[in-house]
Amino acid sequence: MEKEFEIHQKVRIIGIPDYIKTAEPMPMLRPPNVVKLGEEGTILDRRPGGYWGVRFEKGAFLLESQYLEAIDLPESNPSPES
Repeated sequence: MEKEFEIHQKVRIIGIPDYIKTAEPMPMLRPPNVVKLGEEGTILDRRPGGYWGVRFEKGAFLLESQYLEAIDLPESNPSPES
């Protein structure tokens, strides 16, 4: 089953593909070392072909969901359960 993310959701890279596509109108292939395993980014959008546009420190790239995991940020002020 393919993972689903929300726009602006924080994600982490859990696998590196053989190459990375840029998230430009005309995507270009980049070497895999342009991002690092464990690097965190933000989901920009959903693209055709099962790709997600993700903004990282070195730019925006297209990655399939198998290479990403959601980052669950702890709530800053959790409410007590009744």
